[in-house]
Amino acid sequence: MRKGINSWCLPTTLARHEIFEEAKAAGFETIELNMAEADAKGKLTDELGLVDTEILTLTTTETELLELKNLSKQFALPISSVATALHWAYPLNSSNKEKREKGKFIAQKMIDACHILGGDTVLIVPGVVTETEDYASCYTRSKEALLELAPYAAEKGIVIGVENVWNKFLLSPLEMKQFIDELNHPNIKVYFDAGNVLQFAYPEQWVRILGERIQKVHIKDFSRTVGNINGFTGLLAGDMNWSSLMQALNEIGYKGTLTCELSPYRENPLQLARDASQAMDYILHFDNKK
Repeated sequence: MRKGINSWCLPTTLARHEIFEEAKAAGFETIELNMAEADAKGKLTDELGLVDTEILTLTTTETELLELKNLSKQFALPISSVATALHWAYPLNSSNKEKREKGKFIAQKMIDACHILGGDTVLIVPGVVTETEDYASCYTRSKEALLELAPYAAEKGIVIGVENVWNKFLLSPLEMKQFIDELNHPNIKVYFDAGNVLQFAYPEQWVRILGERIQKVHIKDFSRTVGNINGFTGLLAGDMNWSSLMQALNEIGYKGTLTCELSPYRENPLQLARDASQAMDYILHFDNKK
């Protein structure tokens, strides 16, 4: 497995070349970029407190994308995937057609960017259930949107990775498995976030049930004693059973990237990437024991 970092882990003050430089210096092998709106700088992206930059936006030109790709080559740091927090604001299941169409437009822009950047996966939050956006409608609308997007992704050679998040949707591994199987498209798989299920379940059980449906893996840690959104912690500081997670990933034959998704420290923010890299060296030693 390869050691990856999401660019949310790095300070928002960094220039484009510095993002690659710092990630490489910290010891990472791949990087995941995040798509934001054009006026994103300094804005909180979601309740996790992740802060977007304008490194990659909906208006980034093809020339600028090629510049990013050249930076990835210069620093020998491939861009593995493209993520976004924009589908919280523009969910694919929204009852507001304009928002729903904006969500699909965002997904298409992510697919375009990922294709040019040399990645193979886009991370998609499939929908957001709320008091007014009910579960059944979310299931139907998100499936419709993903099936509409799948041929475009296939044309570009990109896999849509449906992520499990705190969106009150697809709450169990059996349901996620059913959802993916009903979609039944080779370019729609799972982007599994191990940290996101720790409060409610056991990540290794999700891995074994989802099996080959898993396209990519996010890792972070979580403290069950906190039990709310503030419980997310640095790697090795929470309740993740890393040996069990890695054993399960090995059992299903996962050989892709493990990408850490964390927030920089308030003090000395660059240190977060270095600490995460060292923690991942420990986590990945379980891979070598398979």
